[in-house]
Amino acid sequence: MTLPAAEDTSSSRFYIGLSVGAALVLLLLGWAVLSNRGGGSAAPGSTQPSHLPFGAAEQAYAAQIRISNLQLSQANNMLNQEFTYVVGTVANTGPRPIRAIEVTVEFRDLVHELVLRETAPLFSPASGPLASGRERGFQLTFERVPASWNHEAPSIRVTGLDLQ
Repeated sequence: MTLPAAEDTSSSRFYIGLSVGAALVLLLLGWAVLSNRGGGSAAPGSTQPSHLPFGAAEQAYAAQIRISNLQLSQANNMLNQEFTYVVGTVANTGPRPIRAIEVTVEFRDLVHELVLRETAPLFSPASGPLASGRERGFQLTFERVPASWNHEAPSIRVTGLDLQ
């Protein structure tokens, strides 16, 4: 009668080993995804997203884009990583539709020294153009805002436009 107990032990060891192996694979996949999302310079030969144009015409049109209703929030994920969210509204007060907007966001510390600068899209061409006289909500997510940040709304300026 000891034979079934031995089978149960080897069977449970197999499932424990399988569970541990699956957990390790998931951890490695999560690490690979997170490490590829980080900023920094791209390796030679890799593709890095190109920035939107910001020549004289785009710079002149940028004055007709209004960013307002900024709200900030922070949250932690299950890995205890802190994320900072900037939510707001972008309005196109100019005569031309906008296919995409790129902004530079700057976080500052208590003495107003720059602690983080990131460039991000407010929206992409996939979401459809922002027509003249219209507005649209946006959300930006930041993974690594330094602890020295003053917890005030960051400055946001348009640094790229794709006009229709």
